[in-house]
Amino acid sequence: MTKSRIREEIAEAVSFIRGRTSHRPTIGIILGSGLGPLADEVIEADIIPYSEIPHFLQTTVEGHRGELVMGRLGDKEVIVMRGRAHFYEGHSLAQVTFPIRVMRALGVRTLIVTNAAGGLNPSFQAGDLMLITDHINLVGMAGFNPLRGPNDESLGPRFLDMSQAYDPQLQEIAREVAKELGFELRQGVYIMLAGPTYETPADLCFIRMIGADAVGMSTVPEVIVARHGGMQVLGLSAISNVALRAEPFGAEPLRGSPQGEALGSHTGQEVSHEEVLAATKAMVPKLIVLIKGIVRRIDGKSSPSS
Repeated sequence: MTKSRIREEIAEAVSFIRGRTSHRPTIGIILGSGLGPLADEVIEADIIPYSEIPHFLQTTVEGHRGELVMGRLGDKEVIVMRGRAHFYEGHSLAQVTFPIRVMRALGVRTLIVTNAAGGLNPSFQAGDLMLITDHINLVGMAGFNPLRGPNDESLGPRFLDMSQAYDPQLQEIAREVAKELGFELRQGVYIMLAGPTYETPADLCFIRMIGADAVGMSTVPEVIVARHGGMQVLGLSAISNVALRAEPFGAEPLRGSPQGEALGSHTGQEVSHEEVLAATKAMVPKLIVLIKGIVRRIDGKSSPSS
């Protein structure tokens, strides 16, 4: 796709959305699997199905309703994506991240991205919320990056620094809010795999060994495009299941593992999408109060970082 055509498609989507709402959001929120009820907290809401917005992908995954919700969350104007498209559905990453381009053109400066993820850190439990401090772009390392192809300098730089993909100030706000609410906010590194299959036990051992604390099938491309557009990003994972567990002491170490003696033998627990949705549903109340507290403290007048 040519640079001019990309700009045209963004402009067409922006024009359509502005024709359906008087809200002018500066904060965007993406809701992952099972986390959609947060959108019900938006007041004076204007709701647009993705199917009506030019060039938006429709969602096909259970737990992703597929609509934009624009209105007020506390004293801030927000735009909420109630569900997302995924790479594993057969789309390009440029298509998957198109809504982020549109958000930026609508004036969004801060993006809060959420997901349901499998826990890898042995100290995590199902029901935890994890602040994403960094990510591992395993899909990108395999050659799939949303910035691949011709670069439009009006949208962002050719070579993007990702040393602070997740904004330190927003992370500190999240920690403070969680502390005031009286619950523990885990912290860790999120890794994206392509999906749609869940991981084998060997997959899980490998990604834990390279430093991942939680695993999922989304988020990273959206964060890249948001940073490409100069947006500040906060990431939160709802730990829906513990994807990695150790066998009893004395089990045979994983063959070929340089840390096999320390890791022991690990095996993944069977998981289904239905179980993920059920687990995240239980976490929604905690996520709602956390995000509302964070949004309340965000300066909606701040300029996007470069």
